[in-house]
Amino acid sequence: MEEFYPRRLLPSTSMLIAFDSAARTGSFTAAAEELNLTQGAISRQVQALENQLDVKLFRRANKKITLTDAGRAYAREINVALKRIQTASLFIKTNPRAGLLNIAILPTFGTRWLMPRFPSFLERNPEITVNFVTKLSQFDFGEEGLHAAIHFGLPDWPNTVSTFLMREESVPVASPQFLEQREIKQPEDLAQAPLLHLTSRSQAWADWLEANGVSAFERQGLLFEQFSTAAQAAAAGLGVALLPKFLINKEIGQGELSVIFDKSVPTSSAYYLMVPNESTDYAPAVAFKDWLQEMAGEQSHQ
Repeated sequence: MEEFYPRRLLPSTSMLIAFDSAARTGSFTAAAEELNLTQGAISRQVQALENQLDVKLFRRANKKITLTDAGRAYAREINVALKRIQTASLFIKTNPRAGLLNIAILPTFGTRWLMPRFPSFLERNPEITVNFVTKLSQFDFGEEGLHAAIHFGLPDWPNTVSTFLMREESVPVASPQFLEQREIKQPEDLAQAPLLHLTSRSQAWADWLEANGVSAFERQGLLFEQFSTAAQAAAAGLGVALLPKFLINKEIGQGELSVIFDKSVPTSSAYYLMVPNESTDYAPAVAFKDWLQEMAGEQSHQ
């Protein structure tokens, strides 16, 4: 059955554009300049929108306007909607027979693992245009306009379908010069060394040391947000980092980092592809999922 949208709930584009501009600029006059219209035209469009919705969007006093609470909430949604319409229109204009895929990626995983492999996805799917954005934490798929996200953690993201990719096996690493200056023969020796921590893996060192028989541990050392920065700090001799081997193969191969103990500790967290329910049948998202599972399978056999 064809879905029906009441006309009252579908204001004209001209009304919404005028409202969006006024909300962003905080002025009917500035909105008029932005849209190359008169101040009166903007005012009338906003007034018509308020009448259609039967909601006050602006407070008007002393020739100044301020958004009401309802107007502020509506402005956020309309701005996102207009941006999505603009992106979709530009895309269909330049790629009339293709599909658009918006993906959220983790910074280091994206640059070090995904990007070197991604040319093969584009070769298989030349009709798909891909946009990447970097995200470190969960977000609202609908609000961001994204079709999929690579996530590390548990597959507990609301209103999504998860696909397991791989686990993370982290090992302690440091620069050869750092190790030459310290006597690190047993895991307990690490408890006395400056340790480099990751904000997203705050318990990683404590869990690794405890699993290797080191119970007395006091947190010390520097704190980093991204793997790549922690790897650079370790290579510079600032301390010992606990990092996934598959993300630092380059530094290990070039002799910038040395694996101290080739022992990893299993965790409940893993890498997953998260796809919102409304995108599970979207052809570009399905193609990306199938390709990503294949790449992850090859990784697990290396």
